[in-house]
Amino acid sequence: MGDWGFLSKLLDKVHSHSTNIGKVWLTVLLIFRIMVLGGVDKVWGDEQSNMVCNVITPGCKNVCYDNKFPISHSRFWVLQIVFVTVPTLVYLGYALHVIHKEDKLRQKYAEKRGTKLPKYTDDNGKLLYKGNLLCIYVSCLVTTILFETGFIVAQYYLYGFLMEPRVICNKDPCPHAIECFISRPTEKTIFILFMLVVACVSLLLNITEIFYLMCRAFMGKKPQHKCVTKETHC
Repeated sequence: MGDWGFLSKLLDKVHSHSTNIGKVWLTVLLIFRIMVLGGVDKVWGDEQSNMVCNVITPGCKNVCYDNKFPISHSRFWVLQIVFVTVPTLVYLGYALHVIHKEDKLRQKYAEKRGTKLPKYTDDNGKLLYKGNLLCIYVSCLVTTILFETGFIVAQYYLYGFLMEPRVICNKDPCPHAIECFISRPTEKTIFILFMLVVACVSLLLNITEIFYLMCRAFMGKKPQHKCVTKETHC
């Protein structure tokens, strides 16, 4: 987990500048993906050396492993986490820039050296999702959804969602169609399904957050009607 320390610190900063649904997504990412991924290497280990084939032809097992697993599951999941967090980190950089800019505006206004009030933050420094900030945030969410969906589809086409105990291979330099056997296939299938479920939950949270932001933006633009009395009218 030491390798993920820097990323975890950055995501902690994102946590304070996200919506409630975004905070749940970050919790899922940090706990159920990054922390679990730290133990995946212990389950997988050196998969190539643990695979047993019924032939001793030099190079045959290496070719069969490369054909079945062009990239190992653990490295695939690392790439997935990196790609789905990049849009979030882009949003963090933009949000910090906006906060810094608005703090200067608030300071100038307090010193009566400026008349422009902050637009994207309230008096407590909390971000208000509107205008360009909302567009950037939604764009980052859409990009994350595309990455998440792409990796789920790619995983299906690369390996499927089950770890088959037996692999049949007839690639050169194998003399004929041979059988190779994967170590601990049931245990690995459990991890594969777990990571798939977590990815789907993360995807659902991203989609839900977009609808939440759209509904909140729509309600914010809804005109406020005053009550009709004898003296005044709406």
